Amino acid sequence: MTALAQPAPLHFDNPSVPTNLNEIALDEVLDALDPLRHLRNDSSDFAEQNDEDTVVIPSQPRSTLGEMIRLSFPADSPVVSISLKVDASPGCGGIAWPAGEVLSNYITYRGIGYLKGKNIVELGSGTGLVGLVAGALGGTVWTTDQAPLLDIMHQNVMLNNLQSRVSVCELNWGEKPPFEIPPPELILAADCVYFEPAFPLLVQTLSDMALSSTEILFCYKKRRKADKRFFTMLKKKFTWKEVEDDPDREFYNRKAISLLTLTKRP
Repeated sequence: MTALAQPAPLHFDNPSVPTNLNEIALDEVLDALDPLRHLRNDSSDFAEQNDEDTVVIPSQPRSTLGEMIRLSFPADSPVVSISLKVDASPGCGGIAWPAGEVLSNYITYRGIGYLKGKNIVELGSGTGLVGLVAGALGGTVWTTDQAPLLDIMHQNVMLNNLQSRVSVCELNWGEKPPFEIPPPELILAADCVYFEPAFPLLVQTLSDMALSSTEILFCYKKRRKADKRFFTMLKKKFTWKEVEDDPDREFYNRKAISLLTLTKRP
């Protein structure tokens, strides 16, 4: 995820927020003042409310030591375990988000043969969780994000002894991809739909990196109605469908998380 400075909390009695706006216009004003408010608040129009018994993926114990967590995939019979340093100081990308766990769980479910030997790029990597899992499963991976998150990604690569499988690169959406990243066979993206001004930049980067043969796994949490604008932009260059072979799909769909495969239009 892209790192952004976190502003002060908003309140609806803020005198700078007009009171005569419709719902979409009000969303735009609030987003401009506080781009991360939807990540801190899960009271989404899409999410089921008061459903405390619903889990995103099967529950798993987390061993936590300071700013260290350990995540295993799948939780009940681990194939991959990742040690992860988390740190919110560079922005929201420095912590683990549910969509990243869902995507990590799915690629583990697909197995080593699915990823082994493939050139893989993760967009908006944040901590690098998904890319680390892909590397542990045999992929040749480039985790990418903005400059403030590169250090935590480097640390997590070393923590898991994946230097031979996972490389860290700066990539700002909308800019030309780094020359050292070859055309990927698989693109992974988790929880990249959250800041509306970045929507066209993300679509541009997806289009720049993908060939018609590139597989793209795109996992996101629906947080607000304005997210539909991203898919309006996306459909100009891509088609998509939901992943249907994930045995945990029912669980995470209840939490408004979707896992899609994208295909670039000719």
